[in-house]
Amino acid sequence: MLGGGKGFNTNRASSSMVSGSKISTLLLSMFATFASIYVSGRLWQESQNRVYLIKELDRITGQGQSAISVDDTLKIIACREQQKKLSALETELAAAKQEGFTSKLLTENDGAHAKKRHLVVIGIMTRFGNKNNRDAVRKAWMGTGAMLKKMENEKGIVARFVIGKSANPGDNLDRGIDNENRQSNDFIILDDLVEGTEDLPKKARLFFAYASDKWDAEFYAKVNDNIYVTIDALGTALAAHFDKPRAYIGCMKSGQVFSEPFDRSHKWYEPDWWKFGDKKSYFRHASGEMYVISRALAKFVSINRSILRTYAHDDVSAGSWFLGLNVLHVDEGKFCCSSWSSGAICSGV
Repeated sequence: MLGGGKGFNTNRASSSMVSGSKISTLLLSMFATFASIYVSGRLWQESQNRVYLIKELDRITGQGQSAISVDDTLKIIACREQQKKLSALETELAAAKQEGFTSKLLTENDGAHAKKRHLVVIGIMTRFGNKNNRDAVRKAWMGTGAMLKKMENEKGIVARFVIGKSANPGDNLDRGIDNENRQSNDFIILDDLVEGTEDLPKKARLFFAYASDKWDAEFYAKVNDNIYVTIDALGTALAAHFDKPRAYIGCMKSGQVFSEPFDRSHKWYEPDWWKFGDKKSYFRHASGEMYVISRALAKFVSINRSILRTYAHDDVSAGSWFLGLNVLHVDEGKFCCSSWSSGAICSGV
């Protein structure tokens, strides 16, 4: 009886251990299953998020379509412009009038040196045979060497001559500009542009793209090399427009479109005349002698440089780039360089 009792107890203990082991295994299996489901779910969610982000990135950068849309471009620009607060603008405006028009908004600080945003970058469109014009501009208002640097540091105004390359790379024309630039250090040489009168619209587009990538400024200006600029008057005029993030400033006009069949040899002939309707008048645009665009518009040109259409003339081309955007056209008589008046910003030679 005693032996039988011990056997019975032993069997019962063994059964309990086996039963407990099965329960533990079942619980571990259930836990592993739930863990697998949870991890799989998270991985799936992460993958969906990545797919969505990649699609959004492609949509914004243009990899998923032929070109970035105007709406997305303006959204990008608007986000970048949020850093310019109203209080900072008011402070800058007051300081600009008293301290040489330089914007006080700090854009870079490496711990030792703070870099100020320039007021304006001026691109002076020039050609290979126009050295006399360049020398006259340097003597009249642009300066050279220490004077040019002083204008940049104290007034926040950067000025550079803009020129392309010769059709025969490395020839006497290119070498002449290289030698002149070594002495003056005041050129932007556009390697992607073959210099020619018919390429002036492309030159203006490349200048705005290049300048906005190289210099951080409130405004960017295009000027011809036969125009004299009154720097102080320019600074005062631009300081009044700090609060306009998408400003297109100049002597606004709507000129005649010279079309076929009689005007092909005319200086202002427009090959795409048929696009401007039956009245043959251009839309409103700033005169090409001198005009200014704000930082946001220069960034717009930079982002879309490969798809912006050009016409026969650079001023019409620039006007077309901003026609469909929410841009403030500022018709400023002081930019009418052909008609000198008191307080004028520019005048022709």
